[in-house]
Amino acid sequence: MELEKFSYDNKIVKYFIVATVIFGLVGMLVGLTLAIQLFYPIFNFDLPYTTFGRIRPLHTNAIIFAFVGNAMFAGTYYSLQRLLKTRMFSDALSWINFWGWQLIILAAAITLPLGLTTSKEYAELEWPIDIAIALIWVVFGINMIGTILRRREKHMYVAVWFYIATFVTVAVLHIVNSFEMPVTLFKSYSWYAGVQDALVQWWYGHNAVAFFLTTPFLGLMYYYLPKAANRPVYSYKLSIIHFWSLIFIYIWAGPHHLLYTSLPNWAQSLGVVFSVMLIAPSWGGMLNGLLTLRGAWDQVRENPVLKFMVVAVTAYGMSTFEGPMLSLKNVNAIAHFTDWIIAHVHIGGLGWNGFLTFSMLYFMIPKMWGTKLYSVKLANIHFWLGTLGIIIYALPLYVAGITQSLMWKEFNAEGFLEYKNFLETVVQILPMYVLRAVGGLLYLVGAVLMTYNLTKTAAQGTFIPNEDAEAAPLEKATQQSDGGWHGVLERKPLVFTVLTLIAIVIGGVIEMVPTFLIESNVPTITSVKPYTPLELHGRDIYIREGCVSCHSQMVRPFRSETERYGEYSKAGEFVYDHPFLWGSKRTGPDLHRVGAKYPDSWHYYHMLEPGVVSAGSIMPPYPWLYENVIDKALTAGKISALRTIGVPYEDGYEEIANNDLDAQAAQIAQNLKDQDGIEILKEAEIIALIAYLQRLGTDIKIQSQEIVSNQ
Repeated sequence: MELEKFSYDNKIVKYFIVATVIFGLVGMLVGLTLAIQLFYPIFNFDLPYTTFGRIRPLHTNAIIFAFVGNAMFAGTYYSLQRLLKTRMFSDALSWINFWGWQLIILAAAITLPLGLTTSKEYAELEWPIDIAIALIWVVFGINMIGTILRRREKHMYVAVWFYIATFVTVAVLHIVNSFEMPVTLFKSYSWYAGVQDALVQWWYGHNAVAFFLTTPFLGLMYYYLPKAANRPVYSYKLSIIHFWSLIFIYIWAGPHHLLYTSLPNWAQSLGVVFSVMLIAPSWGGMLNGLLTLRGAWDQVRENPVLKFMVVAVTAYGMSTFEGPMLSLKNVNAIAHFTDWIIAHVHIGGLGWNGFLTFSMLYFMIPKMWGTKLYSVKLANIHFWLGTLGIIIYALPLYVAGITQSLMWKEFNAEGFLEYKNFLETVVQILPMYVLRAVGGLLYLVGAVLMTYNLTKTAAQGTFIPNEDAEAAPLEKATQQSDGGWHGVLERKPLVFTVLTLIAIVIGGVIEMVPTFLIESNVPTITSVKPYTPLELHGRDIYIREGCVSCHSQMVRPFRSETERYGEYSKAGEFVYDHPFLWGSKRTGPDLHRVGAKYPDSWHYYHMLEPGVVSAGSIMPPYPWLYENVIDKALTAGKISALRTIGVPYEDGYEEIANNDLDAQAAQIAQNLKDQDGIEILKEAEIIALIAYLQRLGTDIKIQSQEIVSNQ
């Protein structure tokens, strides 16, 4: 049979590699800045664009979508061509994918520090950018599916299965979670409210980790680890079990982020059950990777690529054991809202995603430039700096997390909270935050060394933009059934894709449909009313400043929490919250019952000089809130948008809403003057924020632990 000659497109891979390295360094630098801000608040720089609340989503988006995302595209474009023995389906689509993705990252880098955010974790970008993400993702999918269809290999190798699952699932997750009602070009409200919004967000949030940070990297592991070790994958049958069980089970696990919240208990229980089940397929993948190296441990000692891979796969195993354990209610009661979760996330991010990315870069660049790695010694130094960085980063946060939880829950002999003041628990763990920053610095220094090493490697070689290759054409005669039932699927990419879609949709439908359609899952409380126009502006300021990054709005039904904060939160209290703001981390106290707890003047001074009002506070000041005024021209649009998605503002209310806004603002301004002689414009943003904070948790009245309302 005559072989066909063609070439692999290395140029697109090169560009994705460059983007990976640049955005990796930037994302890590922002992360280090955030770590320092938590024990040295002056690093917030008293600027609106550099506060912790605004740049935390910049860090998470830069690492997840810019660093890991570009690495995923680089590794996929390199491996897919070689696995399928063909050039990518369309060079034009490849470049649209590249430049479109970089423009999305640029848009995120501009909008997030400006406070243009939806506040939904890992989905903070506003609606025009969400549309762009969907379009570019479809471009990537068309290019990938087209490449698979024109392949010269009859079977799709296991790595390709994971690439397909990544494309299909991320598309579904992103589109469903991004339903928003636009108000302006860069302001929208989540289509969902309260409990439903929380369920959809963490169905997305957990599976963004699953299908953006895990499944594509499992595909990359299945390609690069055997290639680097020059050994076949340990078990083909195990890879089949690993793939199908993982993608089916993973999609159900999102509710474990919402244990002990107002989410219906049946949904919480489903999340727990499927999270525990995840251990089996996850460890199946880990073992398949590690056992591929049986008999190759001498290579691991000598080859830095394999060293990074071994630690990456081990970190994957650790994270996927810890995740199901954290989903158990008794463990979650201790760990949730603490720094334990931050440690858990970074074992996966720094160890699994980071180290696998580094190993791919060390593998690909010498091959694409036709040379050897410039310095194996520097690569080994990078390995040890990175490994120590992960350890020094994570271990103090585990200690901090357990310390936080124990202090939050401790009662004295008289039956009162031992640490009633939340700030006592913050001050106690500041040394752990310092150590975390040291670990992050070591990891960043290692990445800088890698950048130097790879730059020198490229400089000593010659880049091969189009790598010549040849292979026999795929003939129809080869489509006969062999290799069992799964062998048939591996030759039918479209059928395979449809089955993958079915597997991932089942769990989401079963969890979400009852929550939306069965009224008893979200009971209403008649005393709960929509936000006033001024409170609505204040809530949007709260969202803009990223307050949800440090403060939860969910009092769980534990005595320690009800003693500290007040009555536990009810599902019906959030029916007009677009989006929900339950939070996932308590660097500061929960705010759901903060309304009417302090006078208006306390909030005024607290936002101006937190350290003066609360000695030792690590919260930054917000001086611009006293200078900026709210834009009352936006009030009508906000009211109309929220009415469209179910908030019961009366028809025509938007025309007179600013009258109510002015009256409430004037009352708060008068309160400030009466309480402490404070003179300030009633249109100042701080007035709106005070209005919102004073509203929180006041819609229900508690008498003898009973809700006084009609349900």
